[in-house]
Amino acid sequence: MATKKKTTTTPKSNIQKARQHLEDYLSEFVYGGIDGAVTTFAVVAGATGARFDTKVLLVLGFANLIADGFSMGVGSYLSTKSEQELMTKKGESIKDEPSPVINGVSTYASFILVGLVPLLVFTADLVFDLGMDSMDAFYLTAAMTALAFIGIGLLKSKVAHAPRLRSVLETLILGVIAAGFAYALGDLLEQLIT
Repeated sequence: MATKKKTTTTPKSNIQKARQHLEDYLSEFVYGGIDGAVTTFAVVAGATGARFDTKVLLVLGFANLIADGFSMGVGSYLSTKSEQELMTKKGESIKDEPSPVINGVSTYASFILVGLVPLLVFTADLVFDLGMDSMDAFYLTAAMTALAFIGIGLLKSKVAHAPRLRSVLETLILGVIAAGFAYALGDLLEQLIT
């Protein structure tokens, strides 16, 4: 009679598993953070280009932040869950796979956290009655959002094991393109409407 070999986990294998889970969740954090910064800044850029009042800009920005962030979190949850259901049907183990709930929460949290950056200056201007010129507020917002893109790019390089400079530039350039497009479109639509 053959005896079943007992498998033991070593501290090293536990560390590797923990590191893998951290990388899985960091990748969702990066995904949510990039989208949060890009879409919220694009809304701010479009509203600034259209010369919307600060209150309107903030309503659009926060509505986008909360609704789009929730949608991204739900999408991440459903995607991870569907992937695991498919693995289960194929007879594969999902024991070491990331939690769909934690993936969804990670995506949503990072979307909100990083997506708040483009709204901070306009919120402070309104709440503290700073009297900022809307273009000055926009330029400061652009600089702060660029710093957020750089931070996300650095995190992205860690998750993807990619060169830092390439990841930072890629994230920054794509964010600038999205924002530039939104600003130009907002400006064009404002001119067409008025």
